[in-house]
Amino acid sequence: MAIYHFEAKMISRGTGRSVVAAAAYASCSKIYNDYDGMMHDYTRKHGCVYSEIFLPSNAPPEWQDRTELWNAVEAAEKAKDSRLARELIVALPVEIGLDEWKAILKDFISKQCVNKGMCADVSIHDTDGHNPHAHILLTMRPIDDKGKWQAKTQKEYLCKRGDEERGFTAAEFKTAQADGWEKQYQYKVDKKKLYMTPTEAEQQGYERVSKNPKSTRYGRQNPICAEWNSEEQVLRWRKAWEGVTNKALEQNSIDARVDCRSFKECGIDEQPTIHEGVSAHIIEQRGGVSERCEMNRQIKADNALLLEIKKQIKKLSAIVVDKVKKTVLDFANTLENLRNRYIFNRYEITQNENISTELKQYNTTIDVTVQRYNGIVQQLDNKITELKKMKAEQKHLNPIHIFRHKELTEHIDKTEKEIKKLQNLKSAFLDKMSCKSEKDIPQY
Repeated sequence: MAIYHFEAKMISRGTGRSVVAAAAYASCSKIYNDYDGMMHDYTRKHGCVYSEIFLPSNAPPEWQDRTELWNAVEAAEKAKDSRLARELIVALPVEIGLDEWKAILKDFISKQCVNKGMCADVSIHDTDGHNPHAHILLTMRPIDDKGKWQAKTQKEYLCKRGDEERGFTAAEFKTAQADGWEKQYQYKVDKKKLYMTPTEAEQQGYERVSKNPKSTRYGRQNPICAEWNSEEQVLRWRKAWEGVTNKALEQNSIDARVDCRSFKECGIDEQPTIHEGVSAHIIEQRGGVSERCEMNRQIKADNALLLEIKKQIKKLSAIVVDKVKKTVLDFANTLENLRNRYIFNRYEITQNENISTELKQYNTTIDVTVQRYNGIVQQLDNKITELKKMKAEQKHLNPIHIFRHKELTEHIDKTEKEIKKLQNLKSAFLDKMSCKSEKDIPQY
């Protein structure tokens, strides 16, 4: 059955992500990141059945190379919290095949992304035929006619004319200056620093203390970027994806259809389930309990209760008048039982959430302790190896090399003290984890 899933999210350095890594993951390829010098290798990952880059007409042709494109994006962003790209993840209908998936993706990307000036990197993932989906990476900066990145924001100067204050970009100020607008600078007034125009300061005889004019804090956003980042744009994308998907299903004579609207907008009383993701399924397969899977089980149980209540109400409407009183009583008891079950289920899920939070905190603490313990063990092994090498060298050293023999003796004494210290630290960490030996250390 065709399902609708459309997810839009940012790839930002502020969250520790890299667009080069995201592109390598989506395309199951190997890409070197010039920005941080890291090689991102996902060639052993399987499931990418199609990958292609789409460029607007004014983009440099060398950006057809995935490495060139995303390293150019990384190079254009200087801030440590820069937003590098936007990622769209869309579900593909299982009722059609790879050729149809390519067609609807090309239709969607050319009309909704490339025609607006974005570069798009598309990859289709289909590992087992049950969850086909596509990763779409989109650039965040417009491109000018010369194939160069445009700025996301422009400096906006707060200029003054009389008592009126207004913001102008550098290009706008050239025209506004002829109409009497002036930039404002800091001047020393007694012991204070105040912003005023050069004309006002000259009349009062104040001395300027800063060469930087007054400006807005964040500048003015590029109008193209503002449109791409708007909530309305995401809603247009969601509607457009619904359209191309349903068109493909109709062309292939398939009755199934998808809907981008929420349950509430569709008039459905049921509570929608949440996206579980591959990590949640791995936890469940290993015998654990995923919060997301547990939440979906609870939602399904709640929806089943709602359906049962509706059935009882419908059943009541068909009962004859002389049995209404008895049926109402039975129905009330049924509702009470359902209510009790619902309260118990909600209490149980709340308890599970509290336990899950405590387990997370415990896992974080013990994981840090284990990591520090492993670091100490590694240092201890290195020191023991170093000591053995020095003792072996001293043993075979010719007695004539007096100074080398003395130097080795000093190093051996120092290393033995360090080994003793590391052994004490190792024992202290074992005691901290309540372990008698390394075999008792928990594995994660």
